[in-house]
Amino acid sequence: MRSRYTAFAVGDTAHLARTWHPATRPDDLDAAGADRWTGLTIVRSVGGDADGSGAVEFRAGWRSGGEEGELHEVSSFTRIRGRWVYVGGIVDPSS
Repeated sequence: MRSRYTAFAVGDTAHLARTWHPATRPDDLDAAGADRWTGLTIVRSVGGDADGSGAVEFRAGWRSGGEEGELHEVSSFTRIRGRWVYVGGIVDPSS
């Protein structure tokens, strides 16, 4: 999760592609969104053990065009050939 946050913050779409499940990865990856990501807080993680799946709840602060906000998401991950990949997420609509 932390490496994906950093990839969004620095615009590293190659890393995002490598860490996104091929079945759910968009054809056109865009690391844009916020002008500046301002911090990541991991709220909790679930699973991630021998079963090969898990979830991470996080909050990521952002600034854009003089506004500030926070993205609150629960992200699902699975392991493929020993590497964790992002499957999808549920965004809190109030964030």
